[in-house]
Amino acid sequence: MDNLQLREIWAKKYANVDRTLARMKEVKAAATAFNANIDAVVKISGKRLGELIEKNGLSWEDLNDAGELKLRKGTDVLRGVFKCFSRGIAEEWLTEDKAVYDWMVENIGYDRLQMGGQGGIVANALAAAGVSKVYVHTNSLPKLQAGQFLKLKNLVSFDEKGEEKQACLIDRKKDVPLIHWILEFDKGDKLIIGGHEVICPKSNRFIATYDPLNLNLVKDDAFVRFSETHPIDYIILSGFHALTSNNRGCELIEGVLPLVKSWKKLNPQGIVHLEIASTQDIAVRSDIVNKIAPLVDSIGLNERETIDALQVIGEEKFAVECEANTDSAHMLEAIYRIKKKTGCPRVQLHMFGLYMTLQDKGFRIKPQENLRGMCLAAVAAAGKASLGKVEKPEDFVVRKDTPVNDEALNVLKKAAAYAEDEKLEEDGIADFRGYDLIAIPTILVPKPVTLVGMGDTISSVSLVASR
Repeated sequence: MDNLQLREIWAKKYANVDRTLARMKEVKAAATAFNANIDAVVKISGKRLGELIEKNGLSWEDLNDAGELKLRKGTDVLRGVFKCFSRGIAEEWLTEDKAVYDWMVENIGYDRLQMGGQGGIVANALAAAGVSKVYVHTNSLPKLQAGQFLKLKNLVSFDEKGEEKQACLIDRKKDVPLIHWILEFDKGDKLIIGGHEVICPKSNRFIATYDPLNLNLVKDDAFVRFSETHPIDYIILSGFHALTSNNRGCELIEGVLPLVKSWKKLNPQGIVHLEIASTQDIAVRSDIVNKIAPLVDSIGLNERETIDALQVIGEEKFAVECEANTDSAHMLEAIYRIKKKTGCPRVQLHMFGLYMTLQDKGFRIKPQENLRGMCLAAVAAAGKASLGKVEKPEDFVVRKDTPVNDEALNVLKKAAAYAEDEKLEEDGIADFRGYDLIAIPTILVPKPVTLVGMGDTISSVSLVASR
């Protein structure tokens, strides 16, 4: 089928997103844990990056030094930004050294502050979409952090007395603000350094993190007590990517496993979803994929996280192959292998132009329901890319009439060819090796206002809206 016909078919599917959004009000309770912080967002141009590199005396060789994916000194921030800028990729590097934090304050600054951390971003998105009550875990909630939560009565957390309260009104005065730097760059921007010209191939961002509480997975006791005694329909779990093995990271993950089991025992019909983020520490990454993922009902990944997961499930050779060719065919095979290894009932991948979900036959969310949720997530992501935020219901569907373009349709076609089922192109649903495969072409926004939290928004909205 040609792309013109396919575009008309998918326009009809996307036309139903208003009804899907309205049904999110039927969800009684959702919760997000564990990480919420403040993001200091900076749009960094190739010119400014070059000036900072020159000012700090970094050579071409310094910038291309593979080194550790950590921030041991301030100039490592520039090395990380350069790597992501030159490749058009997203990574997050961590530091436990306050001197690096101080260097960023002095040399980087910020354009604006906004909600950060998967838990905080997802809580805002689900509350804005209309979920009846959203509980957000916060290990630090001073006034500056509370100001990043939407002023919505259905978005709650716990104050210093452990009492439930509207999140934006809480001020735990003894808590210290947790700030992450998000350095965004644009496709096509140019950097000239040491006689070399670098053109950014894709809009993306580099995250530099100094966050002692989330680095130690400090949990809020009031949230834990509540979640172990009150059934919650959806729990979106994240924040493990900040852990390191030399800082008890694997031990901290072990400590979370009983909590996850208690959630599932308390509410067998509820769904616990794990958002897998870019995790540099390979031992921690292994525990996330091999210990948490098998316990939960659903996991979400992007292309980079998918390749990283392959590396810790005994698929190192295929990970190298995917690194060389990150197309939809390779990604479909990749999530199949991850699903087989972890046994997780539902695996969702979000990549440029395409979302794919692979789930067990008979999973409590039916394929058609999943398709509707994924379509809403795609429109929500396009709205966020266009507006820079989704804070009210109309923001979620502002791009609902934007047609999918040839690039997205061609990515879907490649996945359909690999699945050996052309109907996937028009139906969005197929059988793949005994599992249900749901795939949709997404709405692409040429010059996004922001990409921060895009994957988290996609995963959470597509899941919670699938009802």
